[in-house]
Amino acid sequence: MLKNTQQPYAVAEKAGHQTSAESWGTGRAVARIPRVRGGGTHRSGQGAFGNMCRGGRMFAPTKTWRRWHRRINITQRRYAICSAVAATGVPSLILAKGHRIEQVPEVPLVMSDKIQELKKTREAVKLLKSVGAWPDVQRCIDSKRLRPGKGKMRNRRRIMKRGPLIVYGKNDGITRAFRNIPGVTLIKVDRLNLLKIAPGGHVGRFIIWTEGAFRQLDEIYGNWSKKSAAKKDFNLPMPKMTNSDLSRLLRAEEIQRALRTPRKRIVRSTMKKNPLKNLNLMVKLNPAAAMLKRRAIMQEMKRKKARQAKVDKKRGVVKDTKPKGKAPAKGKAKPAAAAKKEQPKKK
Repeated sequence: MLKNTQQPYAVAEKAGHQTSAESWGTGRAVARIPRVRGGGTHRSGQGAFGNMCRGGRMFAPTKTWRRWHRRINITQRRYAICSAVAATGVPSLILAKGHRIEQVPEVPLVMSDKIQELKKTREAVKLLKSVGAWPDVQRCIDSKRLRPGKGKMRNRRRIMKRGPLIVYGKNDGITRAFRNIPGVTLIKVDRLNLLKIAPGGHVGRFIIWTEGAFRQLDEIYGNWSKKSAAKKDFNLPMPKMTNSDLSRLLRAEEIQRALRTPRKRIVRSTMKKNPLKNLNLMVKLNPAAAMLKRRAIMQEMKRKKARQAKVDKKRGVVKDTKPKGKAPAKGKAKPAAAAKKEQPKKK
């Protein structure tokens, strides 16, 4: 719905194309982008038209015939307003939205029609303090700050949080009394606006109703027994569940009796291994697999030895087939005969 407040904007139709430019073509060692004609100035020879050029047009220039607004079905809008109004009667949703209603005597807060006759701001402030709604207004006053971004240059320098919404039935001066209080919004009951009741799409705004406006809701939106008098063929949306407290339903004895006992056995998943790559798993599947693998390895070793012997014979290589003796261990004494041989000869 917020999109329907947008104003169309676009760049100028001729922006970036208000020059005579033509490409120089190939063979001049420059890009083929169109270039400004002429000479004697910095501008001549510069690239033009392209979105990568200085002074060129933007990529995909914006047009005013963009699809700015969105059509919403009337029934959908009415359903949304009914849901938003219903949410204003739930204290937890109002507190979750940030409103300060700790000192408010009841929710929804309905006051006498006499407040519609107030004409002075000091009287309105006194009223808000008497019903405990002033802390919410003070929260709005404290939240006033500079807007981040370009909006500061566009006549919307400061932003502030939303405070109470006052819904009245008849304007006998109430708008003059409350209009200068920061954060307070006023709206007539037959002109309820979804963007005021649920700003930003978040339901649960703190609403102060006048008695006449509150009674008028049944006439405008109807109830579950009779249709609306103001809106053709419209009834209040019916809830699908008679009891929407899901946690209480799940704890009900009738449902607990029908449920099976919880399965507390923990089933751990195992990694599936490939028996062609994992020998232990292959042995489990085929006990003879270890013997077959060993036999294949031995046969491969025999073939390698035979092949090597054949190559050596062809090359005339004679290998010593005698077994080599063990080398003496370190630190052990050599035999006496070996010691005599190593004695130096006398000259």
